[in-house]
Amino acid sequence: MIIQKHIVDLPTPTGIMRTYVHRPEGNKAYPTILLYSEIFQQTGPIERSARMMAGHGYAVVVPEIFHELNPVGTVLAYDQAGSDKGNSDKANKSAEGYDTDNQAVIAWLANQPWCNGQIGAMGFCIGGHLAFRAALQPQVKATACFYATDLHTSVIPNLPGQHSMDRLADISGELLMFWGKQDPHIPAAGRALVYQKMSEAGLNFSWHEVNGQHAFMRDEGLRYDAQLAMRGYQLALDLFGRCL
Repeated sequence: MIIQKHIVDLPTPTGIMRTYVHRPEGNKAYPTILLYSEIFQQTGPIERSARMMAGHGYAVVVPEIFHELNPVGTVLAYDQAGSDKGNSDKANKSAEGYDTDNQAVIAWLANQPWCNGQIGAMGFCIGGHLAFRAALQPQVKATACFYATDLHTSVIPNLPGQHSMDRLADISGELLMFWGKQDPHIPAAGRALVYQKMSEAGLNFSWHEVNGQHAFMRDEGLRYDAQLAMRGYQLALDLFGRCL
């Protein structure tokens, strides 16, 4: 499929959110995937991930996750300064802001002729957590989370009862959880805690652990593992193919 790209600046309760849309050429309606980036926002690797998924017959929407805290169109570099800024933004955005972002995107999609109403989510690193957060919305039917950070911590600020793991009863769709066993950001004890809570909540999910480091699906840098990335994308495509 030939993929087209366009940009929309969506109003949200916390300000304008630049949103990148990657979808097959033409105006046919497709299932839509909300794709959440790492802390660096829509970098080259994230755009390529979005276009790869779009090439399999999906409209893919990539919102700027820290739009309240940066000029519109900000892309952080994969360096120490970029990491420091992204981690600072992560610590300074409320969890409720992610919920209102998701609600704004989903409401907008309802009026787009190229969206057939079937919605899924996926993401990497903090984006894996934000995809998990998107699964709290009843319209999201399938979610793929790749090495989702901070599900096992309280790094992302929350009011009491607002941590993502405190709201598992709000998730109705199926989830795919994909982890690297050599990822220092999500150690074995943290993964075990997430697995336990999801199991106790009776969620419909699959769980995959592979020998990979953090960010092994990012096709830049020394940690990239093409074989593991392909496996992750195939599992996501299987999930969305069944559920959307």
